[in-house]
Amino acid sequence: MISRLEQLCLDKGLRMTEQRRVIARVLSESADHPDVEQVYRRATAIDPHISIATIYRTVRLFEEANILARHDFGDGRARYEEMPSAHHDHLIDLQSGQVIEFRNEEIEKLQEAVADQLGYELVGHRLELYAVPRGTKARRSIE
Repeated sequence: MISRLEQLCLDKGLRMTEQRRVIARVLSESADHPDVEQVYRRATAIDPHISIATIYRTVRLFEEANILARHDFGDGRARYEEMPSAHHDHLIDLQSGQVIEFRNEEIEKLQEAVADQLGYELVGHRLELYAVPRGTKARRSIE
């Protein structure tokens, strides 16, 4: 069975080697937003011959083809997800590192209003909220 990401690659005319297929499948099956090291660990569990360099090259290729979205959630690691079909924002739990996807219509409308008030038409945005569970102190702050 072909993964969603692999089908996107084929639709864009990318040549799919067996290693690229494994990497595409790993990324498609990821419920989190893995970094390259996590993709590498998951991919080598399937094919131990995949090198970290192959992972880096393939992730970069997928990103350049607009198949993967790259995120920096303030932890110094690039994280990846399939290019979303629908817009969403992220809340990052600073204690666990969990990334929660959400959509809030009030926030969307407010962003449009801010751009409009400043004389602009909003054509895109990314919103990342950094938080800790209630009742705990932040380990670090995001600047």
